Amino acid sequence: MTAFEVINPATGRRVAEVEPTSLEETDAAIARAQAAFPAWREVAPGDRARLLRRFAEAVDGAVEELARLEVLNSGHTIGNARWEAGNVRDVLHYYAAAPERLFGKQIPVPGGWDVTFQEPLGVVGVIVPWNFPMPIAGWGFAPALAAGNTVVLKPAELTPLTAVKLAELAREAGIPEDVFQVLPGKGSVVGQRFVTHPAVRKVVFTGSTEVGKRVMAGCADQVKRVTLELGGKSANIVFADADLERAAATAPYGVFDNAGQDCCARSRILVQASVYDRFMELLEPAVRGVVVGEPGDERTEMGPLISAAHREKVASYVPEGAPVAFRGSAPDGPGFWFPPTVLAPVAATDRAAVEEIFGPVVAVLPFTDEQDAVRLANDSEFGLSGSIWTRDVGRALRVSRAVESGNLSVNSHSSVRYWTPFGGFKQSGLGRELGPDALDAFTETKNVFIAH
Repeated sequence: MTAFEVINPATGRRVAEVEPTSLEETDAAIARAQAAFPAWREVAPGDRARLLRRFAEAVDGAVEELARLEVLNSGHTIGNARWEAGNVRDVLHYYAAAPERLFGKQIPVPGGWDVTFQEPLGVVGVIVPWNFPMPIAGWGFAPALAAGNTVVLKPAELTPLTAVKLAELAREAGIPEDVFQVLPGKGSVVGQRFVTHPAVRKVVFTGSTEVGKRVMAGCADQVKRVTLELGGKSANIVFADADLERAAATAPYGVFDNAGQDCCARSRILVQASVYDRFMELLEPAVRGVVVGEPGDERTEMGPLISAAHREKVASYVPEGAPVAFRGSAPDGPGFWFPPTVLAPVAATDRAAVEEIFGPVVAVLPFTDEQDAVRLANDSEFGLSGSIWTRDVGRALRVSRAVESGNLSVNSHSSVRYWTPFGGFKQSGLGRELGPDALDAFTETKNVFIAH
């Protein structure tokens, strides 16, 4: 098979070649993972926890190397890439506590005793996207390994380098080679085999809603467990009583972080009509102030898009004559650059206000009152994330309960903390990652009744 060319998005130049995993090699890897499962599930909880802590420490020692690799491979800013490597470390540390805390229950019943056990599933297939290669990989493999499963992981074709390095660090830490395997390759080969192979008992997929639906349909054939983290079209709702200066200053970072290549991007800004003009006055300098440039530069706040093809897709949302209110700057020359762009006025039915752009383009729409804000926010097939800006605690709680979204932030843009569950409503996904909830997705509850 032809090797993948790994391209630096900031320069358009090749930085590496990676051999893709064939169908036969995928089957062999799954067979090794299946064979390794009985011994891994029987590792004493304290010993499994110790191995995961060693893995976390190995990642910690390689944070800078991993970050530089991600800058080269994905075009992430160095600051973001360091955070992402650190997130893998932190998620491993968090789930290193899990093996000794996979508690069951003792349930009062007549005629005997009833107890439950949390049993691992077996082989788990993790399919990782290109927008956050390190953290999303860790969100899948860390709880899966902690619960006693073995893992086969497929990185995105465009961004395999950090996943390959993480597999090396796992082996250095003492995780058996067949317990955690990374299989670079095509989604149509490796990813599809995770879906169809009967030994893979769960698939974790992060990516587009379109592909996620196909994964879900394929897994249904074997009643295979699945966790899906899919698209988003999140709303950033700004009420008239909000701290407008702070809301406007932070709004660009809620959508343009990682060049907008984030399923949690607040790519719709909903602003109460009475303060719309003032908010736009404050937003313009904030957008123009976003530092777009060389990802390895410590001052850079936004890097390039992942590929030329993706840049074309993003550009299609800003055709000639589009209602561009204002935009920031981006480097000229090689690389897949696109400037931060604000569209207004935009109708709620316009393509840019409805579809997931996955780039640094945001639509700003006015609303009249609280009911109208909730209506606009919920007028989407997605429901992943969002923000609410208000000084009224009652309103913050009412709107938080009313907006159909799995992750909301009040007076901030934070969506992901590894201590708390993450996942979407509607077509944004199925199941929850991170926090204490994730372990439920990697275990089955077994009930045992013992007669007196």
